[in-house]
Amino acid sequence: MGAEPDSTALILIDHGSRLDEANKLIERIAERIRERGRFSIVEIAHMEIAEPTLDRAFTRCVERGAKRIVIVPYFLASGNHVTNDIPRLAAEAAAKHAGIEWKLAEPLGLDERLVDVVLARAEDGKH
Repeated sequence: MGAEPDSTALILIDHGSRLDEANKLIERIAERIRERGRFSIVEIAHMEIAEPTLDRAFTRCVERGAKRIVIVPYFLASGNHVTNDIPRLAAEAAAKHAGIEWKLAEPLGLDERLVDVVLARAEDGKH
């Protein structure tokens, strides 16, 4: 018998934009995460303006077999969306799916890896 596949899903959520190119960035990031194979289910969501909503992404994860969902805000700071809106929307979505656990991860914030990326880009720009 093989090992049971991990039933933890990842939802990457951003603000959403009227510009398709801005919304495609999070899709490209989600695709790169899928390629790494650490989560068998990866969905995206937008806070407003664009689809899919967090509710729809949550439902898609459950339909694909998720038992746990980790929501990662693609924001640099813990503003109103991260501290109020996303937890409220996630709780509303979870209420429709009995027995599904969910957790809100910290936003990107001041992660040293982001500092390293900024410095690398700045160094490339110097040459």
